[in-house]
Amino acid sequence: MSSSRREFIKKASFASVLFISGGFKFLSAAETEQLQRNVKLRFAVASDSHYGQKGTEFDKAFQTITDQINAFHKNSPLDFCVLNGDLIHNEKHLMPMVKQKVDLLAMPYYVTRGNHDMVTPEEWQGVWKMPINHDVVVKKNAVLLGDTSNEKGEYLSPDLKWLDSKLSKYKKLDNTFIFIHIPQTKWTPNAIDTPAFAELLKKYPKVKAVFHGHEHDQDGVRMLNDIPYLFDSHIGGNWGTKYKGFRVVELLKDNSMLTYIMNPTEKINELQTK
Repeated sequence: MSSSRREFIKKASFASVLFISGGFKFLSAAETEQLQRNVKLRFAVASDSHYGQKGTEFDKAFQTITDQINAFHKNSPLDFCVLNGDLIHNEKHLMPMVKQKVDLLAMPYYVTRGNHDMVTPEEWQGVWKMPINHDVVVKKNAVLLGDTSNEKGEYLSPDLKWLDSKLSKYKKLDNTFIFIHIPQTKWTPNAIDTPAFAELLKKYPKVKAVFHGHEHDQDGVRMLNDIPYLFDSHIGGNWGTKYKGFRVVELLKDNSMLTYIMNPTEKINELQTK
């Protein structure tokens, strides 16, 4: 590992460092560094920038997180980044402006629509050049980005027919990662309950993890049917965790998964293996 990488690890903060392989356990930064020698896929996920929300420093916050992700990428290259919903705060005219700012990311990126992204599917496609339900393949892994809202900002279930078709299409790949803004199990106050979503995923053993936004005060993991459902705090807005950060996911050569929250401004919630 390079000296610049070590220095970055030393300065960076790890919250909820998890090693997921048939369950999960918490790791220290030192243990994380040891495992990172075997990374075969690495990506970041961030959510809830709420660009344009009155009473917040939304422009500064967005610039800060973009710089942080790019700085991380310089030392530990990311294969892609996902912005998992609520890019803007209601006002649709802001979406093209956010697109310009997201384009400053130095790695490929994908986006999902959140309940505050109050644009039509056609407007979304026009700005982002990708549909509201989108799928890509990265290094023999499927990335499924599902829509869970609409122009009215309602909390919705994802299109299960679309999801089933994509899960079936990619079932022979190494893994599938699913990104949806609104949680579909009522673990949190702002989630909805869609039992059919969890039942569908049970049919596909290659589902590696599901990622949510929406809940700004959540940065942990819930397990359901041996699948981790992960939250990543927030990068904007007027409520949530005291810090604003992004989640990093590292798939290791043995197909286990390492994940942690990056908060480069202070060291928080360092956890030891039990």
